[in-house]
Amino acid sequence: MSIMDLIWSLGLGAGATLIFLEASSENANSLRAYLALGLILAWSLRLSGHLFFNRILKEDEDARYKRLIKHAGRYWKAVFLLLFLTQVVLVYVFLIPIRTAIESPVLAFAWHDWLALCIGILALIGETISDDQLKQFSSDAENEGKVCKTGFWRYSRHPNYFFEWLFWWAFVFFSLGSSSFFLSFIGPIAMYCFLRYISGIPFAELSSLERRGEAYRRYQKETSIFFPRIPKLKMKNDGA
Repeated sequence: MSIMDLIWSLGLGAGATLIFLEASSENANSLRAYLALGLILAWSLRLSGHLFFNRILKEDEDARYKRLIKHAGRYWKAVFLLLFLTQVVLVYVFLIPIRTAIESPVLAFAWHDWLALCIGILALIGETISDDQLKQFSSDAENEGKVCKTGFWRYSRHPNYFFEWLFWWAFVFFSLGSSSFFLSFIGPIAMYCFLRYISGIPFAELSSLERRGEAYRRYQKETSIFFPRIPKLKMKNDGA
C-alpha cells in the first residue's frame, strides 16, 4: 500500500507542471513561477525517491498501512479505494497554494520571494537530513528497540514532519501581493492538521510506543512532539 503515497508525491509534481504550462505566458515566464515550480518538483522527486527506494523496493510497508490492513480484514479493498480517493483529493487541495504562487500577477521579484526560496530549500534539506539520520540509526542492529535522539531528533520527535510543514510556507511568501494570497495558507494549515492530528504523528506515536515501550515514553516527556526546542533533560542514544 505504500505505493499509494506515490500518487501524492508524483501527483503534485505533475499537477504543478500542468499549472505552469497552462498559466498565462506573462506570469509563467516570471522568475517566481520557475522557482515555485522548481521547488515543488524537487520536493516531488525527493519524496518519491525516498518512498521508492526505502519502502517499495524493500517491501517495508508503512506502519500506518499495516495497521489499517490489519483492522480492515476482508474489507481491505474498500480501504485501498478510500485511500486512493483521499490521495486524489489531497493532491487537488495542495495544488491550490502552488497555483496561487505560480499565477501570481506580481511580476517584480521582491524580498518575500527570496525568503520563500530560502524557506523551501532549507525545508527540503532539513527533511532529507532528518530522514537520513533516522535511516542511519535504524540500520544499526544495536539500536533495536532504542529511540533515535541524534541530530534533529534530539529537538523534535518528528523533525521530518516539521520540515514538511515548513516547506509549504514557501508558497505563502511566493504569493504575497496576489489577490488570492489568502488561499496560499491552505498549504501550511492543512499540512499541520493532517500531520499533527490525522495521518502522521498519531500513527507514528502509537507505532513507536508499541515497538519501544518505556524508552519512547521517556522520550515523549523530554522532547517536543513537533516544533523543535531544547529537550527538558540531557539525553543519550540508548534504550534507557
